[in-house]
This record gives sequence, C-alpha cells and structure tokens, in this order.
Amino acid sequence: MAPSSFATAVVRWQAQHGRNSLPWQNTQDPYRVWLSEIMLQQTQVATVIGYFDRFLARCPTVADLAAASSDEVMGLWSGLGYYSRARNLHRCAQLVMELHGGAFPRDAATLVTLPGIGRSTAAAIASLCFGERVAIMDANVKRVLTRVLGFDADLALASNERALWDRATTLLPTEAEVAAEGPRVMPRYTQGMMDLGASLCSPKKPSCLLCPVNSQCAAAQAGDAERYPVRTRKLKRSSQSLWLLWLKRDDGAVWLSKRPTPGVWAGLQCFPLFESEDALRAALPPAFAADLRFMPAVTHVLTHKDLFLHPAHVECARAATDLIAKSLGDGAWFTPAEWAAAGLPAPVRKLLKG
Repeated sequence: MAPSSFATAVVRWQAQHGRNSLPWQNTQDPYRVWLSEIMLQQTQVATVIGYFDRFLARCPTVADLAAASSDEVMGLWSGLGYYSRARNLHRCAQLVMELHGGAFPRDAATLVTLPGIGRSTAAAIASLCFGERVAIMDANVKRVLTRVLGFDADLALASNERALWDRATTLLPTEAEVAAEGPRVMPRYTQGMMDLGASLCSPKKPSCLLCPVNSQCAAAQAGDAERYPVRTRKLKRSSQSLWLLWLKRDDGAVWLSKRPTPGVWAGLQCFPLFESEDALRAALPPAFAADLRFMPAVTHVLTHKDLFLHPAHVECARAATDLIAKSLGDGAWFTPAEWAAAGLPAPVRKLLKG
C-alpha cells in the first residue's frame, strides 16, 4: 500500500463526508480540543455535547478551569462517569498555567507529560491544533488500522500495540505532502481517521462499499472485517455490595461526605457508604436506627465492577443535626439547591431526583 495514496483518500473523504459541525471542531484552540478528547474517552458524542457546552459556559478558558474549585469541577462532570478524568482534567489545567504560562505545549512529546493525557490524546491535540505529523490510536482508529493493514496480532500485548503504532506512522501524510498542502492536511487526516472509525468502519456490519480506502483495505478484500481488531484478554469483572445511608433533614437537606481517593466515586459528594447493614446501623445513634427504611436494592455497573447498592432512608429533625454530625464524622448538610450543583455519583443523584 502506498502511504501517500491512503492518506490522500482519507483527507479527501473527510473534507466531503466527515464530521465538521461538532462544537469542538473547526477550531485550533487546544483547550477546546483537549476538553473534548478527554470527555470523549469511553463516552458517546451525543452525551458529551451537553457537558462540553456546560463546561465552556463556566470555564471558557484553561485559566478559568485551573482557578475553579475541585467541587465545581466534579459538579460539572457529575453523571459523565470515569471521574478520574475530571480530577486529571483539573490538575492538568493547573499545570498548564503553572508550568507553561497558560499555553498548551505544541508537541505530543511534551503534552503526554501532563496528567490524564496519554499518547493518543497528545497526538490528537498536537495534530489537530498544531499540525504535528503524529499518529493517533483511539479505539475507533485501531479498528480502521487493523482492518486496512490486515493486522491480526493480539492487541492485548503491549508489544503488538506498539508495532501497530509504528505501522500507523507509515500511513501518515508524508512530510513533503504536509509541506506542500499546508497546515490543514494533518488535522484533516487525523479527523478523517476518527470519522471513519465512528461511521463507516463500525464494529459490526461495516459499510465497506462506501469506504474511501476499500480498495486498499486487506480486511475488506478478504471479506472478514469483523474479525479485527484481535484482542484476547477479557476484563475480569467483580462485584461489591454497599449500603447507602440517605439522611434527610426536615427542611429537605441531605447529609453528604466527600469520597476518599482512591476508591469508588473518589472525590464526589456521596451518601455515607458501608460494607454491611450492621455497619450502617452501628454508625447511627440508636434513636435513628429504629426509623431506617430500607429501599429496594439497585445495581450500578462500572467498567470492571457491578455495585449492588442498598439505600437506607431516614428523616431527622433539624434539631438533631449536631448529634448526626458527631456520629458520622466528616460531611455536611446540602440543601436541594446545593446538592443539585454538586458532583454526585449517578445512582445517588437518581435517588435524590426520584
């Protein structure tokens, strides 16, 4: 395969048929591109758009994000999941201000040294914003590459993923093309690879006949596109049961405490969690334990774990708040207006809204 012809086909297709109207496109602002890249990790575009707009409304620049409190950031992120992304996002913004004078580094090698920015995200920012000739490798692009190249090595092995990255680099627009065609070539190529993986080159029943690189794709020619990419290692799932103490004051306020890092829902405001019903009962003053009302258990699915949640609801008078606080330790009462803006785990927010 001629790398130049492959890259040219991708660039031309993206210009005519690729996605060009998403809110983080048609910009070379690294802040917006970085924010979208972090949000889009393991999250659908349709979900991200609303969060992206809310983030920009509150934090239109990296300086605004760096200056925001951790609670504000977690509140803006609440419901998007994978909360380590939000913690890294905040720390990254602070380091961009502290170490780089508020300007994102222009090369992938420096970008990757920042929290939460991996090799592919660094390459995406450097390519889309600064035209650097570097290859990205998100899940969609891996699928495109392995099919085009007929690359059937097991990507569960890091050495094979590195080999695929090397092959991806050979398919980039050549240095001569970048010099001749100008600064839009690399952004268009990078976006085109992402768009192909998100549209035509789908995991199941890919639209091979519409693909601009069909004639150069080993998998399409063999008629076995769905066997790529090859990854044998499966995620080992675990499960955990947790009891949630839902304390509600007679004025509508609820008791929340910030979850420790590391751990489940680290950094979020949450109902107090317990490993057993007995532990939950023991944490309450005896006068309140008798009023506990256990609600039906709910299942919350995380990436590697299923959580079986057992909410226990109890209401208390405002006069008893000091007694509750002394019994439970760290935490605070949040009014409905306050918890609505706080960073809450999705199942806790659902319980409060329901």
